[in-house]
Amino acid sequence: MSVDGWREVRLGDVCESVSNTHSFGKSELIFLNTSDVYEGSILHNKYSPVANMPGQAKKSIKKGDILYSEIRPKNRRYAMVNFDASDYVVSTKFMVIRSKGLIDNKFLYLYLTSDEVLETLQQVAEARSGTFPQITFTQVAELNVSLPPLPEQKAIVATLSALDDMIELNNQINKTLEEMAQAIFKSWFVDFEPFKDGEFEKSELGPIPKGWKAGRLGDIVDIFDSKRVPLSSRQRSVMEKKYPYYGAATLMDYVDDYIFEGVHVLLGEDGTVMDEKGYPILQYVWGKFWVNNHAHVLKGKGIFSDEYLYMLLKNTNVASIVTGAVQPKINQGNLIGLKVIIPPDDAVKQYNEIVKDIFACLRSNDDEQRVLMSLRDTLLPKLMSGEIRVPVEEVV
Repeated sequence: MSVDGWREVRLGDVCESVSNTHSFGKSELIFLNTSDVYEGSILHNKYSPVANMPGQAKKSIKKGDILYSEIRPKNRRYAMVNFDASDYVVSTKFMVIRSKGLIDNKFLYLYLTSDEVLETLQQVAEARSGTFPQITFTQVAELNVSLPPLPEQKAIVATLSALDDMIELNNQINKTLEEMAQAIFKSWFVDFEPFKDGEFEKSELGPIPKGWKAGRLGDIVDIFDSKRVPLSSRQRSVMEKKYPYYGAATLMDYVDDYIFEGVHVLLGEDGTVMDEKGYPILQYVWGKFWVNNHAHVLKGKGIFSDEYLYMLLKNTNVASIVTGAVQPKINQGNLIGLKVIIPPDDAVKQYNEIVKDIFACLRSNDDEQRVLMSLRDTLLPKLMSGEIRVPVEEVV
């Protein structure tokens, strides 16, 4: 489709791949490998000694650059640099893509990270003979992009950025809500702040308030692992994308049916099962959904709410029950036997009542966010193709 005022251009004519070597003027810098970025997010900002960095730590970057992994485009290892990056050095496995001035940086980023382009580049990568699917900028440069005038590019970016800002705001609100629930839980059930004036007694888990007891996780949790059903990527590829499909650590896909309904807590069973401090990988989920066989499916038993269970597990180190050197695993027997402190019913009920509205708000925000993300995903290809036009005069 030819769009009035737009022109078809070769991508290599409007952007370039730069390979500037970092000056290494400091003894410590932040090194980014391809695994350190994902879907637009930079996953760490930790300084490390230059002397300890791998040989691939070479490229310098600057604000406005696009980091784009050469390896397996479908893995979505990309990010836009929107900050002063003088203290960053990145892997040679990144293409550092930079506009030549004829294309807006964010418009370029939206194009490169669109599903259509990622799928095209993944096919190119898989056709390459080598040890793993890989692309080069030479192949990226040969892609054609429909380019509106620069003011319209900026208008499209502004429209999508407004949705991104709303999504990010919901993210921040939910982070704050969860931190509130976490702070209350820690004060009550880890530090025992409201109970410090009372008597304490010894237990196998250390001193606890009188009337509390040491028990096992199995005393307060129901496990629904027997209902799980794994689906291969091939099976999922032909399904309508309707219900969330969860794995050990994250939402993996959407499928056309569901197994579970209501609030549950998912705990990684194998693969990614704990963080660097030994705390479990958890997902607080609700609605109708499917779970594969890599996450335990849990609900609180009796008076122990799912929210209480979620916070308890967030504050419980599980390193002692992880087995397997090559493939870490938390088996069901070890999970049920995990030692936990069990408070009296009235304390649990009070906590449930306090956090009930917090988690209701969190769920509502997340549901709204999914709608916004769906709207963004629907609008993106239509705006980028010119099927939907944005009035330039509306953009400040």
